Amino acid sequence: MGWNDNTARSLLRGLFDAGVQAADPAAVLAAHLPIKPTGRCIVVGVGKSAATMAAALEAAWPDVDLRGIVVTRYGHGFATQRIRVLEASHPVPDAASEAGARALMAEVAGLGPDDLVIALISGGGSALAALPGPGLSLADKQAVNASLLRSGAPIGVMNAVRKHLSGIKAGRLAAAAAPARVVTLVISDVPGDDPAVIASGPTVPGAPSRAAVRAMVAQYGVELPPAAAALLAGEANLPPIAGPVDVRMIATPAMALEAAAQAVREAGATPMILGDALEGESRELGTVMAGIARSIRTHGHPAPAPCVLLSGGEATVTIGARKPGRGGRNTEFLLSLAVALQGLPNIWAVAGDTDGIDGTEDAAGAIVTPSTLARATAAGVDPATCLAAHDSYSLFDAVGDLIRTGPTLTNVNDFRAILVT
Repeated sequence: MGWNDNTARSLLRGLFDAGVQAADPAAVLAAHLPIKPTGRCIVVGVGKSAATMAAALEAAWPDVDLRGIVVTRYGHGFATQRIRVLEASHPVPDAASEAGARALMAEVAGLGPDDLVIALISGGGSALAALPGPGLSLADKQAVNASLLRSGAPIGVMNAVRKHLSGIKAGRLAAAAAPARVVTLVISDVPGDDPAVIASGPTVPGAPSRAAVRAMVAQYGVELPPAAAALLAGEANLPPIAGPVDVRMIATPAMALEAAAQAVREAGATPMILGDALEGESRELGTVMAGIARSIRTHGHPAPAPCVLLSGGEATVTIGARKPGRGGRNTEFLLSLAVALQGLPNIWAVAGDTDGIDGTEDAAGAIVTPSTLARATAAGVDPATCLAAHDSYSLFDAVGDLIRTGPTLTNVNDFRAILVT
């Protein structure tokens, strides 16, 4: 392929789309379904992909008497016939999040051993189904979530705290469904694909100890309302593991990266998958990736050009006390990358959240080109100032390089690709 700005942009956008398509429930869910039940089949679900997963299940089992409820993010609904779709708030829960969690718990009550519960779980579920634990109010849960988001804590720490303050997470939904069989279908959005972490594991028992969670809270400076602090000070009350947990991963970050890698090969370049679980501060990750790209460009290591560096995972942005500008972890990563590269020729990059929403903005992510910094400066936008102010969205908006997909209705976390020619 002859590489220029147009071909580079086209490839990178195609790679992002390939990653998203690899996690489309309509394409992947049916292959993971269990044997059809002899008793009732109850469907419960929570997450940004819950509605599309429900629609895919209805399409795969037209002859099964399904009923149930799933809870997804506002704007992420999808037309279904037999499974009811509720919408709630993300990333901070609202009254609909609490109502949705209570509806899920009620849906699985009173089942028998011949009944089957299919749980459809995807990222975002921790906020979307928020059932306060003993002694807590919804306002307490909202305060904890807001503090966690400000703290810069990794997603594993956030979910560990949420589990101990919840009435539905850490296997409590599955415990409420007993003695029915529970099969959990999961779209993973977390490093390592641990089903106990995704949506804080409503059907997967297990959580760190209370002492470990208290240490996490102290380490990241998470501010807790008095009721939450009191609950964490007591002994854990988690449901026991009653039997084998049937969890089936239907889409993961690794699957998305492999789909993109195949597209890279077809374009005549070499893919290098650096990992599906990269974490850390977005701006620091951008600087590191710029160093690897520079090495390929200058020395041909760790691979000769044309090469595409692929990675996934969930970086973080620690805001601190300063009021931030606009942007999410993916555009901050890209701006840091661009600042570190300083317009080095023949390097382009894309990064975006596969759910179509980077942070709380209307963009999935953006594209970086060798001319990004120059075009931003010409538009009157200073890259260093934007990076310091966590205002990456504004810079990429000014140069016209934001990627706006709208909600993709799936979610396998962040996707990053750096092309070096």
